[in-house]
Amino acid sequence: MSGWAPNGSLAASVEITSISVQRGDVIEIGGQPCRVADLVQLTAGAKRLFFESGEVLTMHPQSQFTAIRMMKKW
Repeated sequence: MSGWAPNGSLAASVEITSISVQRGDVIEIGGQPCRVADLVQLTAGAKRLFFESGEVLTMHPQSQFTAIRMMKKW
């Protein structure tokens, strides 16, 4: 999925892992879109994701998700 967003940004669907996840990524969990507000590096390549809604998810190095990422249009 890729398209235009009203704020002048482009939205793209990307595959993410614990290495490539970024603040602002939107991951659908249980049918709910959750935006990553903060993340913390854990041991062995894992990351703990903190979402704007208050949920927390530990992403192991083998985890892979599809996320929506906003990219600014230059």
